Amino acid sequence: MSTQNIEQKGIHIAAELVPSHSISGDDDTDTALLRKMAADADVFIRSFPWCASVQDSFFSDGIGGIFAVFFFHIRPSRPDVDPWIWIMVGDVPPAYLPLTDCDSPAAAFRTYMRGMSKWVELARRGRKGTPADGVPPVNLPPTPEWADRVNQKLYGLTLTIQPLFERESNATVVQ
Repeated sequence: MSTQNIEQKGIHIAAELVPSHSISGDDDTDTALLRKMAADADVFIRSFPWCASVQDSFFSDGIGGIFAVFFFHIRPSRPDVDPWIWIMVGDVPPAYLPLTDCDSPAAAFRTYMRGMSKWVELARRGRKGTPADGVPPVNLPPTPEWADRVNQKLYGLTLTIQPLFERESNATVVQ
């Protein structure tokens, strides 16, 4: 996908999402938790040297304090980095995925879950895994104990968060 096509696709997706500064949860507590998660996602993406700056960020869906998907428009410091990046944060290891890997919030959620499940599988054997293995960078020791902890959290996400993104992926999209 060309840089211009990526930019246009990102603009199209962002138009369907909520600007992060306008997040409103189900109640005041949920709103505060989601806004903190937006700040956490911002800190996370800025921690990478390939992110020169953040131009804008958008909230897709999630539950405050548990898990949320954000969509960031960045100014990359390298030409091989997408300007649009999905960020997943919450009570799980954070991760990023470029727009070229996932073209919707539902796809970003599914890709995150697959990658983290693969991390659990490898960590149970003491292996770290790499993006080439389909595993996002995880800042946890790859041990059976951590694998069990992360696996429990992933199971919880399957019960609580997955329905939010299934609803989105079942919606009819006109392009």
